[in-house]
Amino acid sequence: MKVLHLISGGDVGGAKTHVLSLLHGLGKTEQVRLVCFTDGPFADDARKLGIDTLVMDCGVPESVRRLSKMISGEGFEIVHCHGSRANMMGAILRRKIRVPTVTTVHSDYRLDYLGRPLHRLTYGTINTVALRLFDYHIGVSDAVAQMLISRGFDPQTMFAIYNGIDFSPVAPKLDRQAYLRSVGMEAAEDAVVFGIAARLDPVKDVGTLIRGFSIAVKSHPNIRLLIAGDGEQRQALEKLAADICPPGSIVFAGWVTDMDSFYHALDVNTLTSLSETFPYAITEGARMRCATIASNVGGIPYIIEHGVTGLLFEPQNAEALGDCMARLAESAAIRAQLGENLYKKASHEFSIDATVGKQIEIYQTILRREHAPRKKRSGVLICGAYGKGNAGDDAILKAIIRQMKDIDEDMPVYVLSHNPIETRKKYYVGSVHVFNPFAFWHVMRRTKLYLSGGGSLIQDQTSSRSLWYYLWSIRLAKLAGNRVLMYGCGIGPVNGARNRKMAARIINRCVDAVTLREDMSLAELRAMGVVKPDIRITADPALLLQPGEPGAVDSFLQSQGLSPDGAYALYVLRPWPGFEERKRSFAAAAEAVRAQYGLTPVFFALEPDRDTQPCREVAELLSGGSFFISAPQDERLIIGMMRKMRVVVSMRLHTLIFASSVSAKLAAVSYDPKVTGFMRYIGQKHCIAFEDVTQERLTELIGQTLADDEPYCVEHLRQLAAENESAARALLEDTE
Repeated sequence: MKVLHLISGGDVGGAKTHVLSLLHGLGKTEQVRLVCFTDGPFADDARKLGIDTLVMDCGVPESVRRLSKMISGEGFEIVHCHGSRANMMGAILRRKIRVPTVTTVHSDYRLDYLGRPLHRLTYGTINTVALRLFDYHIGVSDAVAQMLISRGFDPQTMFAIYNGIDFSPVAPKLDRQAYLRSVGMEAAEDAVVFGIAARLDPVKDVGTLIRGFSIAVKSHPNIRLLIAGDGEQRQALEKLAADICPPGSIVFAGWVTDMDSFYHALDVNTLTSLSETFPYAITEGARMRCATIASNVGGIPYIIEHGVTGLLFEPQNAEALGDCMARLAESAAIRAQLGENLYKKASHEFSIDATVGKQIEIYQTILRREHAPRKKRSGVLICGAYGKGNAGDDAILKAIIRQMKDIDEDMPVYVLSHNPIETRKKYYVGSVHVFNPFAFWHVMRRTKLYLSGGGSLIQDQTSSRSLWYYLWSIRLAKLAGNRVLMYGCGIGPVNGARNRKMAARIINRCVDAVTLREDMSLAELRAMGVVKPDIRITADPALLLQPGEPGAVDSFLQSQGLSPDGAYALYVLRPWPGFEERKRSFAAAAEAVRAQYGLTPVFFALEPDRDTQPCREVAELLSGGSFFISAPQDERLIIGMMRKMRVVVSMRLHTLIFASSVSAKLAAVSYDPKVTGFMRYIGQKHCIAFEDVTQERLTELIGQTLADDEPYCVEHLRQLAAENESAARALLEDTE
């Protein structure tokens, strides 16, 4: 493919590195040309790398004329822009050429000209307008892409690509001790050396690093801090270090050129920035398998997962940073594990080869979409209890979106959500609010398929209003011309006679097909008189999700204070009428299980906003120690954690689903028929009704679960879950 890149040519720093390394890599397999609008070091460096480079320093009208002629005459297929000046040219060209235009956003465009009011008013305004005119946008991290989405850019034309570095093995020029001596640091062989490579300016906030170090060094006098870099704050930072830290414990090395030796000499890499898009400093440290502590800002959390690939602290919080430094100073094993996990992640996702490969995939996606035939209706609208912070519902949605993309990776996907902005940012899909009928009617008129599910939507146990809403939306979708599929659903209980009649009438009239996650739901549909849709029993879509890598799971557990090799019983509780009267029974049963089986209680809030209180209330009643964990955002860690538990005692259905996917031992407390139905469907008998919970009965149930060595397998359920996709595919094909 032939791609034309446009850039001002005066760029420095990360943007320059990204563009030059990207084009150098792309040039090995693709035809790329770089046009700079300014001659100078950037163009010179590009030529040295063998990049086809042209300087076009004429005025805007002449540049547009020459570029238009070049694009059409030489058959360029994509125009790719970087920076404000190039974006302006690309926005103008878009009206004159018939090739797609894409821009890479390297930073927050609203902050590019801070401190320069005139430039902000002119270039900043032009760039802000120009960005809205591109066909596609690429953020240099998920954080940048999500920033753009939150500002109204289309998530379905958005991509994220990370700055890559070369992870080829390299031998540092100097060994650890030789390098430390070369920069003036005296450190014993067993010293733990922390370090940072950064400009010494306010945004990097090295002052917080020094203050955090001063806290940690009080309890760990063998630690040292090496600061590489220079800048306007150096003198003030040196004075701060002299005032609050032991003499010789901090060394300012100035600008460093031998970065391989620098990172090789560190035990822990640090970054304390107040703002970052995607920091090279972390991936460069990852190359040397450095453990990492970084501020929780910008694109950093997409690289550093707390407790798994490093440690995070809130920016400017010196006390929290000091605690992180002390923790890593105490354990070489934790440092080694975090460093290895980060290396594996970074070398896989953030290498130059990965960046170039991702960029080629993006180009291929753009060209495939541009050449696809235009259709009046396209895509799918998904409705469920999404955007409410429930990890189970989020897992369902993730699985459904993945299945829809397996059908057609370019198919537009829209979601009805209680929090549309967060849903757009998290899944890169279109989203409208569940209570904005004008917006989702507009979407319904463009989509081909309406998915209602998964989860238990057709029930009035919690509310008749939610039942009416989901039935009404099904009817509206049919009226708008969609095929309707109830997807991986649980049905019931529907208790009200009027509700049962209404549900049967609407489902019979408006639903084309139904896939159910267990057989109790089929019985409920039949009892209501639903006979017209094509109905098949499949399984919950969340069963298709996979556990995280063992090393990542172990690190997550360690971050919560749990040993990966410990003996634990996991308790998943939720608020429910009558819980207050039964919480002492839960606590007493947990104590009895600890005494009889040696299992330490771990309380887990699957839905943190609701489940934290009941979990903590029970934990407070225990005489012995326990642990509390709030659900991480990555469901792979949740599933992996389930595999580590000796037994999972749960009131939450999706905890049981997650745990069953790794064949964990399950003891269910059923507050709803859907819990009983699932346990029966997977062939598990260890289930007690919530109203029957006493210390004795719950302890007995857990004991029976632990004693049951009969293996069970859910592989057949995963196969059934995959059939949900087949049902959706059939309806989509039927609309062609």
